[in-house]
Amino acid sequence: MSPQAFPHIVIGAGISGLSAAHYAARTGQDTLVLESAEQPGGCMCTRTFPELDDYWVEAGSHSCFNSYGNLLGIMERLGVLDRATAKAKQSYKLWRGGKRKSILSAMHFFELARSLPRLFGGDKSGASVREFYGRGLGEKNYRDLFGPAFRSVICQPADDFPAEALFRKKPRRKDVLRSFSMPEGLREIPRALAAGPGVELRTGCAVTEVQGEDGGYRLRCADGGEFRCDWLTLAVPPDIATGLLATAVPEAARIVGGIGMAEIDTQVLVFDKADVGVDELAGFISVDGSFLSAVSRDFLADDQLRGFAFHFPGDALDETARIQAACEALATRPEQVRAGTSMRNRLPALRKGHMDVVEALDRALAGGKVGVTGNWFLGVSIEDCVTRSRTEHERRFGALPTDAV
Repeated sequence: MSPQAFPHIVIGAGISGLSAAHYAARTGQDTLVLESAEQPGGCMCTRTFPELDDYWVEAGSHSCFNSYGNLLGIMERLGVLDRATAKAKQSYKLWRGGKRKSILSAMHFFELARSLPRLFGGDKSGASVREFYGRGLGEKNYRDLFGPAFRSVICQPADDFPAEALFRKKPRRKDVLRSFSMPEGLREIPRALAAGPGVELRTGCAVTEVQGEDGGYRLRCADGGEFRCDWLTLAVPPDIATGLLATAVPEAARIVGGIGMAEIDTQVLVFDKADVGVDELAGFISVDGSFLSAVSRDFLADDQLRGFAFHFPGDALDETARIQAACEALATRPEQVRAGTSMRNRLPALRKGHMDVVEALDRALAGGKVGVTGNWFLGVSIEDCVTRSRTEHERRFGALPTDAV
């Protein structure tokens, strides 16, 4: 049987892959998206509890911002930007020494005032997070507050993470909420992309091999299915990309093979409001606790329930121990949990000098029909993913139409 043929295939239905499919469809390249999981979204993962009237908690990405210009443009074209929902302003707490502390309790103000001029005048290029921010914020501030805060953002040790991939300044749209979610959680965005014109999504389809064939590519899946395409985009973690590129673009596979991954166990818990012993908050920055960070759903209050996602280093604790650690931080008990679930998240473990790796990869891909995108290029934010997908689209298919910019 001949493989099913498509002009363009994307492997991976996270925000990177779905935005790549959207851009291709906008320029007439009907696109098939193949996803190994049973639902799209990747790290944009909203967990819903039907037994609690579909109460939901974000288990991955938690916010979108009005500086996400490329994402906002896509949402406008799909007609979902007007569903953006304001998030209540709340503060984070520190979890240190088994106690909840204020952020200001860890600040060394004299050191900060002395160090800040070096931050504003510094160059991130080639520097690690510790080098750049330790110098610009002060070593004590970095140790006691900002280092743990950065670790909370990326859910992995931050010291050797490339400084230029942590935060990138982006212009803001004043006609859009500064920080927003969606009424049914951020999963609405990948779902809208997957249902967009010119995009076909097939879930539960794990691609195991990519071979060059007659100027295009043949894909083989774990279930025995085969597909063929003229253009191919990989939107998968670097370890998976390495295997898929091995035959199609071996030099690219060699370059990507050096990028590591961080494994994170996420514990999602829901409680009755009366059973949680802490006031509403944005979440926890963990200084020395067993978890990396925690984010609450208090930004979109419910009359009866409160939900939380605690992120732990992969395989550090079993589920019972994770629940116990979360309950300790929340001043409640495991028997008070109304509903919960756990999942494994995987994030790229970028290191100092990563931008040199990206430049080398781009040289290996130049002039070819294979594009590679994901959350391991410009940074780990949603907008960084979409921006990389757009760049890879324009490299191969040309500039987007004016109404798509």
